[in-house]
Amino acid sequence: MNFQKEIQINTEAQTAKRGLPAALWALTISAFGIGTTEFVIVGLLPTVASDLGITIPSAGLLVSLYAIGVAIGAPILTALTGKMPRKMLLVSIMLLFVIGNGLASIAPSFITLVLARILTGLAHGVYFSIGSTIAASLVPEEKRATAISIMFAGLTLAIVTGVPLGTFIGQHFGWRATFIGVSILGVIGLIASLLLVPKNLKNGKTASLKSQFKVLGNRRLIFAFLMTAMGYGGTFVVFTYLSPILQKITGFQESTVTFILLIYGIAIALGNLIGGKVANKNPLNALLWMFAVQGLVLLAFYFTVNSPVFSIITLFLLGALSFASVPGLQLLVVQIAEKELPGTEDVASGINIAAFNIGIAIGSYAGGMIVTSSLGLASTPWIGALFLLVTVLITIYSIRLSKKNI
Repeated sequence: MNFQKEIQINTEAQTAKRGLPAALWALTISAFGIGTTEFVIVGLLPTVASDLGITIPSAGLLVSLYAIGVAIGAPILTALTGKMPRKMLLVSIMLLFVIGNGLASIAPSFITLVLARILTGLAHGVYFSIGSTIAASLVPEEKRATAISIMFAGLTLAIVTGVPLGTFIGQHFGWRATFIGVSILGVIGLIASLLLVPKNLKNGKTASLKSQFKVLGNRRLIFAFLMTAMGYGGTFVVFTYLSPILQKITGFQESTVTFILLIYGIAIALGNLIGGKVANKNPLNALLWMFAVQGLVLLAFYFTVNSPVFSIITLFLLGALSFASVPGLQLLVVQIAEKELPGTEDVASGINIAAFNIGIAIGSYAGGMIVTSSLGLASTPWIGALFLLVTVLITIYSIRLSKKNI
Protein backbone atom coordinates (compact mmCIF):
# COMPACT_ATOMS: atom_id res chain seq x y z
CA MET A 1 0.00 0.00 0.00
CA ASN A 2 2.88 2.41 0.80
CA PHE A 3 4.38 1.77 -2.63
CA GLN A 4 1.03 2.52 -4.28
CA LYS A 5 0.68 5.73 -2.28
CA GLU A 6 4.16 6.85 -3.36
CA ILE A 7 3.22 6.25 -7.00
CA GLN A 8 0.03 8.26 -6.51
CA ILE A 9 1.93 11.16 -4.87
CA ASN A 10 4.56 11.18 -7.63
CA THR A 11 1.86 11.03 -10.31
CA GLU A 12 0.00 13.92 -8.72
CA ALA A 13 3.16 16.02 -8.57
CA GLN A 14 4.02 15.30 -12.20
CA THR A 15 0.46 16.11 -13.28
CA ALA A 16 0.55 19.42 -11.44
CA LYS A 17 3.84 20.40 -13.07
CA ARG A 18 3.36 19.11 -16.58
CA GLY A 19 -0.36 18.87 -17.05
CA LEU A 20 -1.82 15.65 -18.40
CA PRO A 21 0.72 12.85 -18.96
CA ALA A 22 1.76 12.20 -22.55
CA ALA A 23 0.83 8.53 -22.13
CA LEU A 24 -2.80 9.57 -21.63
CA TRP A 25 -2.80 11.28 -25.02
CA ALA A 26 -1.32 8.15 -26.62
CA LEU A 27 -4.23 6.17 -25.19
CA THR A 28 -6.66 8.75 -26.58
CA ILE A 29 -5.12 8.66 -30.07
CA SER A 30 -5.35 4.86 -30.25
CA ALA A 31 -8.89 4.95 -28.86
CA PHE A 32 -9.78 7.25 -31.76
CA GLY A 33 -8.77 4.60 -34.31
CA ILE A 34 -10.50 1.79 -32.43
CA GLY A 35 -13.65 3.85 -31.96
CA THR A 36 -13.78 4.62 -35.66
CA THR A 37 -13.65 0.98 -36.73
CA GLU A 38 -16.26 -0.02 -34.17
CA PHE A 39 -18.91 2.52 -35.08
CA VAL A 40 -18.25 3.41 -38.73
CA ILE A 41 -20.08 0.25 -39.81
CA VAL A 42 -23.32 1.81 -38.50
CA GLY A 43 -23.26 4.42 -41.27
CA LEU A 44 -22.24 1.82 -43.85
CA LEU A 45 -24.86 -0.88 -43.24
CA PRO A 46 -26.94 -0.02 -46.34
CA THR A 47 -23.78 0.22 -48.49
CA VAL A 48 -22.30 -3.08 -47.28
CA ALA A 49 -25.66 -4.85 -47.56
CA SER A 50 -26.10 -3.67 -51.15
CA ASP A 51 -22.55 -4.57 -52.20
CA LEU A 52 -22.53 -8.05 -50.65
CA GLY A 53 -26.15 -8.84 -51.55
CA ILE A 54 -27.37 -9.33 -47.99
CA THR A 55 -30.19 -7.81 -45.94
CA ILE A 56 -29.66 -4.86 -43.59
CA PRO A 57 -30.41 -6.99 -40.48
CA SER A 58 -27.79 -9.49 -41.71
CA ALA A 59 -25.30 -6.64 -42.13
CA GLY A 60 -26.19 -5.66 -38.57
CA LEU A 61 -24.39 -8.83 -37.47
CA LEU A 62 -21.16 -6.96 -38.27
CA VAL A 63 -21.98 -4.87 -35.21
CA SER A 64 -23.10 -7.66 -32.88
CA LEU A 65 -20.37 -10.17 -33.82
CA TYR A 66 -17.68 -7.49 -33.49
CA ALA A 67 -19.07 -6.86 -30.01
CA ILE A 68 -18.82 -10.57 -29.21
CA GLY A 69 -15.16 -10.45 -30.26
CA VAL A 70 -14.66 -7.60 -27.80
CA ALA A 71 -16.55 -9.48 -25.10
CA ILE A 72 -14.23 -12.47 -25.52
CA GLY A 73 -11.07 -10.39 -25.84
CA ALA A 74 -11.65 -8.15 -22.85
CA PRO A 75 -11.77 -10.62 -19.93
CA ILE A 76 -9.97 -13.66 -21.36
CA LEU A 77 -7.11 -12.02 -23.26
CA THR A 78 -6.66 -9.43 -20.50
CA ALA A 79 -6.11 -12.30 -18.06
CA LEU A 80 -3.78 -14.20 -20.39
CA THR A 81 -1.63 -11.10 -21.09
CA GLY A 82 -1.39 -9.98 -17.45
CA LYS A 83 2.38 -10.54 -17.27
CA MET A 84 3.21 -8.65 -20.47
CA PRO A 85 4.78 -5.20 -20.06
CA ARG A 86 2.05 -2.62 -20.61
CA LYS A 87 3.81 -0.82 -23.46
CA MET A 88 4.57 -4.03 -25.34
CA LEU A 89 0.96 -5.09 -24.91
CA LEU A 90 -0.40 -1.76 -26.19
CA VAL A 91 1.82 -1.92 -29.28
CA SER A 92 0.85 -5.57 -29.94
CA ILE A 93 -2.82 -4.69 -29.64
CA MET A 94 -2.51 -1.92 -32.22
CA LEU A 95 -0.63 -4.26 -34.57
CA LEU A 96 -3.48 -6.78 -34.33
CA PHE A 97 -5.91 -3.92 -34.95
CA VAL A 98 -4.11 -2.92 -38.15
CA ILE A 99 -4.05 -6.52 -39.40
CA GLY A 100 -7.77 -7.01 -38.67
CA ASN A 101 -8.83 -3.90 -40.57
CA GLY A 102 -6.47 -4.71 -43.42
CA LEU A 103 -8.14 -8.11 -43.78
CA ALA A 104 -11.58 -6.46 -43.69
CA SER A 105 -10.61 -4.18 -46.58
CA ILE A 106 -9.86 -7.17 -48.85
CA ALA A 107 -12.54 -9.54 -47.54
CA PRO A 108 -13.97 -11.45 -50.57
CA SER A 109 -17.20 -12.45 -48.79
CA PHE A 110 -19.49 -11.60 -45.89
CA ILE A 111 -18.14 -14.50 -43.79
CA THR A 112 -14.56 -13.31 -44.28
CA LEU A 113 -15.57 -9.78 -43.32
CA VAL A 114 -17.25 -11.08 -40.16
CA LEU A 115 -14.09 -13.02 -39.19
CA ALA A 116 -11.95 -9.91 -39.75
CA ARG A 117 -14.32 -7.90 -37.56
CA ILE A 118 -14.15 -10.48 -34.77
CA LEU A 119 -10.32 -10.40 -34.94
CA THR A 120 -10.36 -6.62 -34.62
CA GLY A 121 -12.84 -6.91 -31.77
CA LEU A 122 -10.37 -9.05 -29.82
CA ALA A 123 -7.84 -6.20 -29.96
CA HIS A 124 -10.50 -3.69 -28.95
CA GLY A 125 -11.44 -5.68 -25.85
CA VAL A 126 -7.96 -5.86 -24.39
CA TYR A 127 -7.18 -2.25 -25.29
CA PHE A 128 -10.02 -0.61 -23.40
CA SER A 129 -9.65 -3.03 -20.52
CA ILE A 130 -6.06 -2.12 -19.69
CA GLY A 131 -6.39 1.41 -21.04
CA SER A 132 -8.94 2.34 -18.39
CA THR A 133 -6.75 1.18 -15.52
CA ILE A 134 -3.64 2.80 -17.00
CA ALA A 135 -5.47 6.11 -17.48
CA ALA A 136 -6.77 6.00 -13.89
CA SER A 137 -3.26 5.31 -12.54
CA LEU A 138 -1.73 8.34 -14.28
CA VAL A 139 -3.63 11.00 -12.30
CA PRO A 140 -4.65 11.79 -8.69
CA GLU A 141 -7.52 9.76 -7.25
CA GLU A 142 -10.08 12.56 -7.45
CA LYS A 143 -9.44 12.95 -11.21
CA ARG A 144 -9.59 9.31 -12.24
CA ALA A 145 -13.05 9.48 -13.82
CA THR A 146 -11.90 12.54 -15.76
CA ALA A 147 -8.80 10.68 -16.98
CA ILE A 148 -10.91 7.73 -18.11
CA SER A 149 -13.30 10.11 -19.86
CA ILE A 150 -10.35 11.75 -21.68
CA MET A 151 -9.20 8.36 -22.94
CA PHE A 152 -12.76 7.51 -24.01
CA ALA A 153 -12.92 10.96 -25.63
CA GLY A 154 -10.76 9.41 -28.36
CA LEU A 155 -13.56 6.96 -28.95
CA THR A 156 -16.21 9.66 -28.88
CA LEU A 157 -14.19 11.98 -31.12
CA ALA A 158 -14.06 9.07 -33.55
CA ILE A 159 -17.84 9.28 -33.67
CA VAL A 160 -17.62 13.05 -34.22
CA THR A 161 -15.12 12.93 -37.09
CA GLY A 162 -14.06 9.36 -37.90
CA VAL A 163 -17.52 7.87 -38.36
CA PRO A 164 -18.98 10.67 -40.55
CA LEU A 165 -15.78 10.82 -42.61
CA GLY A 166 -15.61 7.02 -42.89
CA THR A 167 -19.28 6.94 -43.89
CA PHE A 168 -18.66 9.61 -46.54
CA ILE A 169 -15.66 7.68 -47.92
CA GLY A 170 -17.64 4.44 -47.96
CA GLN A 171 -20.59 6.00 -49.76
CA HIS A 172 -18.40 7.58 -52.45
CA PHE A 173 -15.41 5.23 -52.80
CA GLY A 174 -16.75 1.94 -51.40
CA TRP A 175 -16.74 0.49 -47.90
CA ARG A 176 -13.38 -1.19 -48.49
CA ALA A 177 -11.73 2.23 -48.77
CA THR A 178 -13.11 3.04 -45.32
CA PHE A 179 -11.34 0.04 -43.77
CA ILE A 180 -8.09 0.99 -45.51
CA GLY A 181 -8.40 4.43 -43.91
CA VAL A 182 -9.06 2.87 -40.50
CA SER A 183 -5.94 0.71 -40.89
CA ILE A 184 -3.94 3.91 -41.41
CA LEU A 185 -5.44 5.29 -38.19
CA GLY A 186 -4.25 2.13 -36.47
CA VAL A 187 -0.70 2.71 -37.71
CA ILE A 188 -0.82 6.24 -36.28
CA GLY A 189 -2.01 4.87 -32.94
CA LEU A 190 0.78 2.28 -32.96
CA ILE A 191 3.41 4.95 -33.58
CA ALA A 192 1.90 7.15 -30.83
CA SER A 193 2.16 4.26 -28.38
CA LEU A 194 5.80 3.67 -29.33
CA LEU A 195 6.73 7.34 -28.91
CA LEU A 196 4.59 8.55 -25.99
CA VAL A 197 4.00 5.58 -23.70
CA PRO A 198 6.84 5.10 -21.17
CA LYS A 199 8.47 1.69 -20.78
CA ASN A 200 8.18 1.70 -16.99
CA LEU A 201 4.39 1.55 -16.78
CA LYS A 202 3.49 -0.43 -13.67
CA ASN A 203 1.80 -3.73 -14.43
CA GLY A 204 -1.33 -4.55 -12.53
CA LYS A 205 -1.24 -7.69 -10.44
CA THR A 206 -1.18 -10.73 -12.67
CA ALA A 207 -4.78 -11.54 -13.48
CA SER A 208 -5.48 -15.26 -13.76
CA LEU A 209 -8.61 -16.78 -15.19
CA LYS A 210 -9.44 -17.80 -11.61
CA SER A 211 -9.62 -14.10 -10.74
CA GLN A 212 -12.52 -13.75 -13.13
CA PHE A 213 -14.56 -16.22 -11.14
CA LYS A 214 -13.87 -14.16 -8.01
CA VAL A 215 -15.06 -11.04 -9.80
CA LEU A 216 -18.14 -12.79 -11.17
CA GLY A 217 -18.92 -14.04 -7.69
CA ASN A 218 -19.14 -10.53 -6.27
CA ARG A 219 -22.77 -9.39 -6.12
CA ARG A 220 -22.03 -5.65 -6.39
CA LEU A 221 -19.85 -6.17 -9.46
CA ILE A 222 -22.44 -8.42 -11.10
CA PHE A 223 -25.07 -5.69 -10.83
CA ALA A 224 -22.58 -3.11 -12.10
CA PHE A 225 -21.98 -5.31 -15.16
CA LEU A 226 -25.74 -5.68 -15.65
CA MET A 227 -26.12 -1.90 -15.53
CA THR A 228 -23.45 -1.60 -18.23
CA ALA A 229 -24.94 -4.27 -20.50
CA MET A 230 -28.56 -3.15 -20.27
CA GLY A 231 -27.78 0.57 -20.52
CA TYR A 232 -25.67 0.09 -23.62
CA GLY A 233 -28.06 -2.47 -25.04
CA GLY A 234 -30.87 0.08 -25.01
CA THR A 235 -28.73 2.56 -26.92
CA PHE A 236 -27.76 0.08 -29.64
CA VAL A 237 -31.27 -1.16 -30.31
CA VAL A 238 -31.61 2.22 -32.03
CA PHE A 239 -28.05 3.27 -32.87
CA THR A 240 -27.24 0.16 -34.95
CA TYR A 241 -30.11 0.96 -37.33
CA LEU A 242 -29.91 4.75 -37.10
CA SER A 243 -28.97 5.21 -40.75
CA PRO A 244 -31.92 3.17 -42.13
CA ILE A 245 -34.26 4.85 -39.60
CA LEU A 246 -33.26 8.33 -40.71
CA GLN A 247 -33.51 7.46 -44.41
CA LYS A 248 -36.65 5.32 -44.46
CA ILE A 249 -38.74 6.88 -41.68
CA THR A 250 -37.57 10.45 -41.18
CA GLY A 251 -36.96 10.87 -44.92
CA PHE A 252 -33.39 12.19 -44.96
CA GLN A 253 -31.14 11.71 -47.96
CA GLU A 254 -28.05 9.50 -47.62
CA SER A 255 -25.72 12.52 -47.73
CA THR A 256 -27.70 14.25 -44.97
CA VAL A 257 -27.36 11.21 -42.70
CA THR A 258 -23.58 11.72 -42.71
CA PHE A 259 -24.10 15.26 -41.40
CA ILE A 260 -26.53 14.03 -38.73
CA LEU A 261 -23.97 11.45 -37.58
CA LEU A 262 -21.56 14.36 -37.13
CA ILE A 263 -24.07 16.19 -34.90
CA TYR A 264 -24.70 12.98 -32.97
CA GLY A 265 -20.97 12.51 -32.47
CA ILE A 266 -20.47 16.06 -31.17
CA ALA A 267 -23.20 15.43 -28.62
CA ILE A 268 -21.54 12.17 -27.56
CA ALA A 269 -18.17 13.91 -27.03
CA LEU A 270 -19.79 16.60 -24.88
CA GLY A 271 -21.79 14.06 -22.89
CA ASN A 272 -18.71 11.91 -22.28
CA LEU A 273 -16.70 14.79 -20.81
CA ILE A 274 -19.60 16.09 -18.70
CA GLY A 275 -20.41 12.57 -17.54
CA GLY A 276 -16.83 12.07 -16.36
CA LYS A 277 -16.91 15.23 -14.23
CA VAL A 278 -20.35 14.48 -12.78
CA ALA A 279 -19.36 10.92 -11.85
CA ASN A 280 -16.10 11.76 -10.05
CA LYS A 281 -17.59 11.97 -6.54
CA ASN A 282 -20.54 9.57 -6.54
CA PRO A 283 -20.77 7.49 -9.74
CA LEU A 284 -23.82 5.46 -8.66
CA ASN A 285 -26.11 8.42 -8.00
CA ALA A 286 -24.94 10.13 -11.19
CA LEU A 287 -25.60 6.98 -13.22
CA LEU A 288 -29.14 6.68 -11.87
CA TRP A 289 -30.08 10.10 -13.25
CA MET A 290 -28.24 9.52 -16.53
CA PHE A 291 -30.07 6.25 -17.23
CA ALA A 292 -33.46 7.67 -16.24
CA VAL A 293 -33.16 10.69 -18.55
CA GLN A 294 -31.73 8.56 -21.37
CA GLY A 295 -34.75 6.26 -21.19
CA LEU A 296 -37.12 9.22 -21.43
CA VAL A 297 -35.26 10.61 -24.45
CA LEU A 298 -35.36 7.22 -26.21
CA LEU A 299 -39.11 7.13 -25.64
CA ALA A 300 -39.41 10.69 -26.96
CA PHE A 301 -37.55 9.66 -30.15
CA TYR A 302 -40.38 7.22 -30.92
CA PHE A 303 -42.69 10.26 -31.23
CA THR A 304 -40.24 12.68 -32.90
CA VAL A 305 -38.71 10.30 -35.48
CA ASN A 306 -41.13 11.44 -38.22
CA SER A 307 -40.15 15.10 -37.83
CA PRO A 308 -36.81 16.14 -39.42
CA VAL A 309 -36.33 19.02 -36.96
CA PHE A 310 -37.45 17.35 -33.73
CA SER A 311 -35.70 14.09 -34.58
CA ILE A 312 -32.35 15.91 -34.84
CA ILE A 313 -32.95 17.68 -31.50
CA THR A 314 -33.86 14.38 -29.85
CA LEU A 315 -30.83 12.63 -31.34
CA PHE A 316 -28.53 15.35 -30.01
CA LEU A 317 -29.87 14.78 -26.50
CA LEU A 318 -29.66 11.01 -26.97
CA GLY A 319 -26.07 11.27 -28.15
CA ALA A 320 -25.09 13.34 -25.12
CA LEU A 321 -26.63 10.78 -22.77
CA SER A 322 -25.62 7.54 -24.48
CA PHE A 323 -21.89 7.85 -23.65
CA ALA A 324 -22.11 10.05 -20.55
CA SER A 325 -22.37 6.94 -18.39
CA VAL A 326 -19.15 5.31 -19.68
CA PRO A 327 -16.62 6.96 -17.30
CA GLY A 328 -18.90 6.50 -14.31
CA LEU A 329 -19.48 2.81 -15.06
CA GLN A 330 -15.75 2.13 -15.46
CA LEU A 331 -14.90 4.07 -12.30
CA LEU A 332 -17.63 2.29 -10.33
CA VAL A 333 -16.28 -1.13 -11.30
CA VAL A 334 -12.69 -0.17 -10.43
CA GLN A 335 -13.79 1.28 -7.06
CA ILE A 336 -15.75 -1.85 -6.11
CA ALA A 337 -12.86 -4.12 -7.15
CA GLU A 338 -10.33 -2.04 -5.19
CA LYS A 339 -12.46 -2.16 -2.06
CA GLU A 340 -13.78 -5.72 -2.10
CA LEU A 341 -11.33 -7.69 -4.31
CA PRO A 342 -7.95 -5.89 -4.31
CA GLY A 343 -5.74 -6.93 -7.22
CA THR A 344 -8.61 -7.72 -9.58
CA GLU A 345 -9.04 -4.19 -10.94
CA ASP A 346 -7.79 -5.12 -14.45
CA VAL A 347 -10.00 -8.20 -14.57
CA ALA A 348 -13.07 -6.29 -13.35
CA SER A 349 -12.40 -3.55 -15.89
CA GLY A 350 -11.99 -6.15 -18.63
CA ILE A 351 -15.26 -7.86 -17.75
CA ASN A 352 -16.99 -4.48 -17.75
CA ILE A 353 -15.68 -3.84 -21.27
CA ALA A 354 -17.13 -7.25 -22.14
CA ALA A 355 -20.42 -6.18 -20.55
CA PHE A 356 -20.49 -3.05 -22.73
CA ASN A 357 -20.14 -5.20 -25.80
CA ILE A 358 -22.51 -7.92 -24.67
CA GLY A 359 -24.98 -5.06 -24.39
CA ILE A 360 -24.09 -3.91 -27.90
CA ALA A 361 -24.51 -7.46 -29.23
CA ILE A 362 -27.85 -7.93 -27.48
CA GLY A 363 -29.10 -4.47 -28.47
CA SER A 364 -28.10 -4.74 -32.13
CA TYR A 365 -29.46 -8.29 -32.39
CA ALA A 366 -32.72 -7.23 -30.72
CA GLY A 367 -32.89 -4.31 -33.13
CA GLY A 368 -32.47 -6.69 -36.06
CA MET A 369 -35.26 -8.91 -34.73
CA ILE A 370 -37.54 -5.88 -34.39
CA VAL A 371 -36.71 -4.61 -37.89
CA THR A 372 -37.62 -7.96 -39.46
CA SER A 373 -40.77 -8.39 -37.35
CA SER A 374 -44.18 -6.77 -37.76
CA LEU A 375 -43.09 -3.99 -35.36
CA GLY A 376 -40.54 -2.63 -37.85
CA LEU A 377 -37.86 0.10 -37.64
CA ALA A 378 -40.19 2.63 -36.01
CA SER A 379 -40.50 0.54 -32.84
CA THR A 380 -36.78 0.43 -32.01
CA PRO A 381 -36.83 3.61 -29.83
CA TRP A 382 -39.49 2.44 -27.37
CA ILE A 383 -37.92 -1.02 -27.16
CA GLY A 384 -34.64 0.71 -26.30
CA ALA A 385 -36.47 2.72 -23.62
CA LEU A 386 -37.57 -0.56 -21.99
CA PHE A 387 -33.92 -1.59 -21.74
CA LEU A 388 -33.22 1.66 -19.87
CA LEU A 389 -36.16 1.13 -17.53
CA VAL A 390 -34.62 -2.19 -16.47
CA THR A 391 -31.24 -0.43 -16.10
CA VAL A 392 -32.75 2.17 -13.74
CA LEU A 393 -34.21 -0.60 -11.56
CA ILE A 394 -30.83 -2.37 -11.44
CA THR A 395 -29.11 0.90 -10.50
CA ILE A 396 -31.55 1.55 -7.66
CA TYR A 397 -30.85 -1.92 -6.29
CA SER A 398 -27.09 -1.33 -6.66
CA ILE A 399 -27.38 1.85 -4.59
CA ARG A 400 -29.08 -0.15 -1.84
CA LEU A 401 -26.31 -2.74 -1.96
CA SER A 402 -23.62 -0.05 -1.69
CA LYS A 403 -25.27 1.42 1.41
CA LYS A 404 -25.23 -2.00 3.09
CA ASN A 405 -21.47 -2.26 2.44
CA ILE A 406 -20.56 1.13 3.95
